[in-house]
Amino acid sequence: MKRIGEHRKLLGVDKEVTLKELKTIYRNTMKDSHPDKFINDEAGKLEAEEKSKSVIEAYHFLVSINPETQEKYKEEYTETITKSIIQDFYFEKQILKVQHLNGKMYEYIGVPRNTYIKMVNADSPSRFARRHIYGNFIYRKSGEVMAD
Repeated sequence: MKRIGEHRKLLGVDKEVTLKELKTIYRNTMKDSHPDKFINDEAGKLEAEEKSKSVIEAYHFLVSINPETQEKYKEEYTETITKSIIQDFYFEKQILKVQHLNGKMYEYIGVPRNTYIKMVNADSPSRFARRHIYGNFIYRKSGEVMAD
């Protein structure tokens, strides 16, 4: 959750921001801090490169958790969490990454460690996730593994 706050602060947005507003803010921020603006200023250019990387990461992350993005992929997500069992999952820095047998992978943000431990010890991680993870945490699609 801290990560979300940091990204919103960097771009100066709140949780009500629309995708269109987010894109405009992102573009304007990138124009202001683009490394190409610092032609004879190597230190400024390096600083701008670092800021640009942070801005790009923040933008992509916030787009991925935006309600408009979630709505767009709701059908795919709903099908995955109801019909595909969990193939694998792991936990790092309050982010639970869940990979399903259909190849879809989602990250759940702000999951307490004790919830993860309960999931590890559950008879059925898929059933546990349906009861305690899905719908309770901010999520985003974090990839897709192609089947062989």
